Amino acid sequence: MPNDAVPSILAERAKSKMDYAAVRRKMVENQIRTNRVNDPLVVEALADLPREVFLPEPLRGIAYVDEDIPVGGGRVLMEPLAGALILQAAEITPSDVVLEVGCGVGYNAALAARLASTVFALESDPLLAARARETLAALDVLTVSVVEGPLPIGHPAQAPYDVIIFGGAVPEVPEAILAQLAEGGRLVAVVADASGRGKGTIFLKTNGVISRRVAFDAAVPLLSEFIPAPTFRF
Repeated sequence: MPNDAVPSILAERAKSKMDYAAVRRKMVENQIRTNRVNDPLVVEALADLPREVFLPEPLRGIAYVDEDIPVGGGRVLMEPLAGALILQAAEITPSDVVLEVGCGVGYNAALAARLASTVFALESDPLLAARARETLAALDVLTVSVVEGPLPIGHPAQAPYDVIIFGGAVPEVPEAILAQLAEGGRLVAVVADASGRGKGTIFLKTNGVISRRVAFDAAVPLLSEFIPAPTFRF
């Protein structure tokens, strides 16, 4: 389904009353467990966190569809499976400090907070950052700090991070962000072309050296700040 078709069906679906808990259970059973997500803590976080509250009221009816949902500012709420695969690949532990680049409405940051000690959620759009703060506060998620700033430079003020994740795809991970990984740290990003089809890639820092390996396939839109500028040929 193309992204531009999603808003046209959202309002219609959202008009009907829904048992969100039941739909959330169905998402976990049909989208998550059947697609290589077997980390019990990740599955538990997805089963427990109300995804719909991170969306405006007209969009809540499709909170659990297996599609990216546009949330404004060039951002999407990433489809549940892609977000789950990223969290699983990151192998977050209870003592980890996490940076999410491009947190959007804050859903993936809230999931990460179930697994980590502290999460810094970086967002460049002030309206999305405000919405994320409001939702996280309403859910009493106290270990996520939403910070504003340009995405390509990361958030060096609180570096280094044990884990860095991205709220959308990138054509390549900037060196400035890789430099913010702690020794032994993991960075997980969907590295993709302009179509959004790419590879979930794990970057590891060992003895100061960054290695990388592909962990899964994913179709995730590029974060707008990372879209390459068009080139002209004569």
